[in-house]
Amino acid sequence: MSVRHNEKYLETGRTRQKSRTREELVSSLRDLLKDGQDPSVAEVAAIAGISRTTAYRYFPDKEALLHAALPETGLASLLGKEPPSDVRARLLRTLDAHFEFIRAWEPQLRASLRLSLTPGTARPTLRGGRAVGWYRDALSPLEAAGSGIDIAALAVRLRAVAGIEPYVWLRDVAGLRPDQAFSAMRANALDILDAEMGRQQ
Repeated sequence: MSVRHNEKYLETGRTRQKSRTREELVSSLRDLLKDGQDPSVAEVAAIAGISRTTAYRYFPDKEALLHAALPETGLASLLGKEPPSDVRARLLRTLDAHFEFIRAWEPQLRASLRLSLTPGTARPTLRGGRAVGWYRDALSPLEAAGSGIDIAALAVRLRAVAGIEPYVWLRDVAGLRPDQAFSAMRANALDILDAEMGRQQ
């Protein structure tokens, strides 16, 4: 069952009730993620007091439910409409959007990070490596121009200095305020990009 199919299901008959049911599932997932859990659709349905069969009418799998609860996780790009062509400007826009995501969903991201560090635990849904794709998208003009830069490796390096892990260290260990932590991550990412592009000149 596709997400599009589910959207059509919401638009037919008892739409208000269906909208409430959908929001209950989404809200329950957010709460569970905040508590450090990584539940299945069936587990979310049980907490929300909704039948498993009904829940799957709205969300065919955990990824679909996650994308509804945290919309950014379903995006292949954070550049939005009319993205700039300049790579540095693209990176700045991606960084700012990524930081807004961290700001909005910090409790869920922290809980997922803690869960991922527990020995023997499967990788949580929120630890899917999506941000590397966001940074690779920001760098795509370099690839198209045949710059010779290893875009995949550069995207990983950028993600290493801009994400929930460095943010937690900067806040909890270095004692920075949120705005200071984001500024430090932004500066580090831009330094990496500038150094890499400088080597190609």
